[in-house]
Amino acid sequence: MALLIKNGRIITADADYTADLLVEGETISQIGEGLTAPEGARVIDASGKYVFPGFIDPHVHVYLPFMGTFAKDTHTTASQAALIGGTTTYIEMLAPAQSEPLREGWEKWTGLSEGKSACDYTFHLGVTRWDDKTETTLRELVGQGMKSFKVFLAYKGAFGIDDDVLYRVLTLARELGVVVTAHCENAELVAQLQRKLLAEGKTGPEWHEPSRPEGVEAEGTAHFAAFVEMTGAEGYVVHLSNERALEAALEAKRRGVNLHIESVIPHFLLDKTYAERPGVEGAKYVMSPPLREKHNQHALWTALEQGLIDTVGTDHCPFDVSQKAMGEGDFTRIPNGIPAIEDRVNLLYTYGVSRGSLSLSRFVESASTKAAKLFGLFPRKGTISVGSDADLVIYDPGYRGHISAATSHMNNDYSGFEGWEIDGRPDVVTVRGEVAVEGGQFVGDPGRGQLLRR
Repeated sequence: MALLIKNGRIITADADYTADLLVEGETISQIGEGLTAPEGARVIDASGKYVFPGFIDPHVHVYLPFMGTFAKDTHTTASQAALIGGTTTYIEMLAPAQSEPLREGWEKWTGLSEGKSACDYTFHLGVTRWDDKTETTLRELVGQGMKSFKVFLAYKGAFGIDDDVLYRVLTLARELGVVVTAHCENAELVAQLQRKLLAEGKTGPEWHEPSRPEGVEAEGTAHFAAFVEMTGAEGYVVHLSNERALEAALEAKRRGVNLHIESVIPHFLLDKTYAERPGVEGAKYVMSPPLREKHNQHALWTALEQGLIDTVGTDHCPFDVSQKAMGEGDFTRIPNGIPAIEDRVNLLYTYGVSRGSLSLSRFVESASTKAAKLFGLFPRKGTISVGSDADLVIYDPGYRGHISAATSHMNNDYSGFEGWEIDGRPDVVTVRGEVAVEGGQFVGDPGRGQLLRR
């Protein structure tokens, strides 16, 4: 089945032009003016619309046992929501508990996702313990195309690792040519501050941010950067949230450390006052690192526009209101996370491009191309070129709407962006040449997604 997309304004990280696209099978076969559709091909007129490469979310939690409960999405719901929002590939954080060997975690995560995702996906391998089988398992899985690790410098007793394990992971990663992604907070400082605040009777969600202040994240970022530097590895800081942590990362990059920076859409748009609302209304906005003082948003946007922040993800982690209420009377028991996999692209376009000063090329680069390059998917993903996968987003900049849990496709009963306006949305989305979304509705194959070997 062929697909001809005519008259669209094609935007990639390094090009902007109007042309036709011919898709044959799963890949782009021709790009040019006045292309003719083969017999039986479907023709879509993209006049007045952008044609973007499919967007890539580099930081997603779909299946996640956390704080005594489980994230609410399935790979079915998360992938379809992602596609409606223009994301055609996601990278899930495979994060087994410290009590669970990595091999068991791999089998569980892949078993839950296989045949259930409507879009393509892959994994960051979470290293949450180091035993006599960890290195062998990592080598085997890297050999099978899993080319990135994840470590947590937070969550003591759950996912967090100590410096000995961090050194081992980075040393192995350098040997294998693997990127190590890291949650950068100082775990000991967080634990001490949590105990102190609870002992003082400060138990509500408004105390989550003071228990993990900006300096704790900045220290964790500098700590990780030092280990990356000493091992010669390649590092990637996930969900960086504030100016102090940003400066710690940039200082490391200035001295030659091979370090990349991700921020996530909540930190660009939401501030700590959302989590200071009383009770469960504040708990809805508890994530780690926490939402920060509003002035940090300017620093993040500026760094993104300048290319100093490499990627924009979501840290999508959906918990229902009833799950958030588990932390009533103890903010350390609130499941962390905000659902966002469906909303990232529209929010970044609206408040970055349409209402901000983010260029279209940086928009595409930060939400698609750079992740593809860093994580071994380019040029199959992340660009529009002959031979690339036909993951395409025909984007209607004239659409106007707003975000609401009532119309969301994520398996979640609230939205962190309830009522927020959006300028534009994906009109048609394809997954390897097959139309998956039309007019904001999923119309594709719910099992089309493939596990990407990188």
